[in-house]
Amino acid sequence: MAEAKSSEQCRVLVMASGNGSNFQALIDAVANGQIPNSRIVQLVVNRGKAYAIKRAEQAGIPWEYFNLISNGFQDKSEKDPAKLQQARDRYDAALAQKILESDARPDLIVLAGWMYIFGEHFLDPISARGIRVINLHPALPGKYDGVNAIERAYEDFQAGKLEGNKTGIMVHYVIKQVDRGETIMTREIEIRQGESLDELKERIHANEHQLIVEATAHVVGEIQTTKAKATS
Repeated sequence: MAEAKSSEQCRVLVMASGNGSNFQALIDAVANGQIPNSRIVQLVVNRGKAYAIKRAEQAGIPWEYFNLISNGFQDKSEKDPAKLQQARDRYDAALAQKILESDARPDLIVLAGWMYIFGEHFLDPISARGIRVINLHPALPGKYDGVNAIERAYEDFQAGKLEGNKTGIMVHYVIKQVDRGETIMTREIEIRQGESLDELKERIHANEHQLIVEATAHVVGEIQTTKAKATS
């Protein structure tokens, strides 16, 4: 017997910081049915010049700009580590509250090129509401956590230290440990001899557009199944 599916659409909130090409891949996938029974309800950006904003406007998706410094949580000249952490905690808590009190009411948050690391003050209240948070990262599980993952893999390849000459990409659940949440999907990508860093980045980004759609569709399917069971 086929599993029951909820007739209610899965509500997806996307966060992005830059160009938003992965956000566009999600927009297109929802429109063409690759991510079925779902709707992107909002975009959140933390950079005012993010091109993702234009993509949201073109698709008729509501968006909001919410920034650590511009919204007054951190002074730009602050250097004290304790005060910097306090500012991030306040920002995280405020953003979580903003999402939880908004009309967006997401079932799923997708970090698609979101250049900011969330801590417990964001993740705990979001998790407590049952909202899943997933992230796209350009490395394989346990490899090259954090920033500049592609560059570090490429440097190791050039130095002959990259196992199997392969790097990759993954989509994973977001936890407090950076890029260490449960893996949802991965894709290996071999670095080619004579390939430039820019050429590698281009190939990785093309694969990212596919993987983020596949992984989001998978998680949406799980959410719909859970909803259907809860109402049956």
